[in-house]
Formats: sequence, structure tokens, C-alpha cells
Amino acid sequence: MSPFVRLGCSIAFFSILADQATKWWILEAVMQPPKVVPITSFFNLVLTWNSGVSFGLFNDNSSLNAIVLSVLAITIVIFLFFWLRKAESVRMAGGLGLIIGGALGNVIDRGFHGAVVDFLDFHVNSLHWPAFNVADSCITVGAILLIFDSLFSPKPEKARIENE
Repeated sequence: MSPFVRLGCSIAFFSILADQATKWWILEAVMQPPKVVPITSFFNLVLTWNSGVSFGLFNDNSSLNAIVLSVLAITIVIFLFFWLRKAESVRMAGGLGLIIGGALGNVIDRGFHGAVVDFLDFHVNSLHWPAFNVADSCITVGAILLIFDSLFSPKPEKARIENE
């Protein structure tokens, strides 16, 4: 196993661990009973259940959502793992590990709860960004790392065909 695969898998593991630990803390300690916990003038802890995808899209409480979205996420994770096996940089391995860990963290929620636990609520006055969680943050940061890697990593020179 290459060092990049080990790095990506380690990051995925710790992402899942951080995600599930924070969700457990929110469910078992903070939100008993569910409430809004103001932290700053622009950030609250809340408890929301997202049975859809990002930003609450398709959040129609359909019983099929958890199954369909979990199968889709696992399929994407398999693709990402094969990509990880070809990783050529720390940024690429880290980005893929974060996305894999975040996706699997949300799959675990769908398996246990039928929906994803979201609890981070940023807002400006009464305008609220959709609540999210650590897994969502991992996916976002991972995607940013992959974009950064694709834009700023040195590219091998392409073979030139020279006609004599």
C-alpha cells in the first residue's frame, strides 16, 4: 500500500471518528431536549435531521432517501478509493481522504437514524445558511484541496510528437 493510500485512509478514518463523536455529543449531551444554543452573534448549535442531500435538497422525508442516497454515496466512495490508489500528492490524498470520510460519516447516520444529523448553524441576522455537520465540512475542505491540487501541482510534461 502506497504512503498516499495510507495517508488518505487514515484521514478518512479520523474524519469519520470526529464526525460521529461530534454527532454523538450533540445528540446525547447538548440537545437533551432539542433547543437552539447561541454561541456567537452569527453561530448557533441546533439539531436538524436532513433526509435529503446537500443544503436540504430532496429533503422530503421519503423512506427511500436513506437507501438511495447511501447506495449512491458508497458508489462514489468506491470510485474515490480507486482514485486514491493513484494519488500523486499529499494534497490529493488528503482531499480524497476527507471526502471519503465525510461521505461515510453521513452514510453511517442514514443507516442508524434514517437521516443525517446537522447541527452547525451560521447566520447573519435572520438569514441562516443551511445547518451542516463535520462530515459536510470534511467533504467541502476535501473538494477545495482537490481543486487546489489540480490547479497548482506541477504537471508532468506531455510527450511531444516531433515530425522530422
